[in-house]
Amino acid sequence: MIEIPPIDTIAIIVFVGAWILYSVILSRMAGTGRTLSSAMDIQRRQWMRTMMHRDLRMIDTGIMSGLQNGTAFFASTSLLAIGGCFALLNATDHVYGVMRDLALVETVPKGLFEAKVIGLMLIFGYAFFKFGWSYRLFNYASILIGATPTAAHAGEAETIAAAERAAVFTITAGRHFNHGLRAFFFSIGYLGWFVNGWTLIVTTLVVAGVQLHRQFFSDSAKIVIEASRQGQS
Repeated sequence: MIEIPPIDTIAIIVFVGAWILYSVILSRMAGTGRTLSSAMDIQRRQWMRTMMHRDLRMIDTGIMSGLQNGTAFFASTSLLAIGGCFALLNATDHVYGVMRDLALVETVPKGLFEAKVIGLMLIFGYAFFKFGWSYRLFNYASILIGATPTAAHAGEAETIAAAERAAVFTITAGRHFNHGLRAFFFSIGYLGWFVNGWTLIVTTLVVAGVQLHRQFFSDSAKIVIEASRQGQS
């Protein structure tokens, strides 16, 4: 059995709790337009409403292609990160020795060090599945855009429903992409555990604080939130 120091147990609880709490806050704010993510959901729905008034939709397919390419990039990066974790496991003795010589770790059992690497691998695995599903949803959304009737039928119920379906798929794809990106950001905080439990607590709180600031108080958030409020009024 791997013996985990009490501070490490507390640090992991803080890490998981911060991740869950952050996710719950954003989920509760979904659709309100009061966070950067929820405001962008409103803009995605507005995009689809504008799309149905266009006869030529090369602009929309071009945007969708860019979203797919970005998602595919992060999915590939997740696989590379998982491969890097496997390489780290194979070189545990060397890496562990270097960190010990640099006094970055104290008397941490090698088994615990390997458990930390496996935890990091699980985070990147979670991110890969989120990015992969997001990519597929963006692909489906592009098909739904193609299935939307032309601008001549923009006022008809069938066209409005088709645009709404495309909007829902685009919004859902964006949310899964955000979940994957969130895993990447929290993986940076997780790296603090390779030093010690106290460092993990600090890096987790820093990452969570930066994320909350971006969602509520950053310049980009203020711009999009204000635009969404004006669109809803």
